[in-house]
Amino acid sequence: MGSIRIYKGMPPLTEEEIAELDRNKPKSDDEIDFSDIPRLTKEELAKFKPARLRRQKQNIVS
Repeated sequence: MGSIRIYKGMPPLTEEEIAELDRNKPKSDDEIDFSDIPRLTKEELAKFKPARLRRQKQNIVS
């Protein structure tokens, strides 16, 4: 994360695109404001179950 890939044949980035990339840089956890997210109660946390990986459907080809 945090790197830009330039491919052959791509036009160069404009100043506006570069400015937008700078504005959308990943933030550290200390810079993110979580104050608008309500805390979960112990009862709500107790209802959580571990996520399970789904098996991928297999296509049968004959």
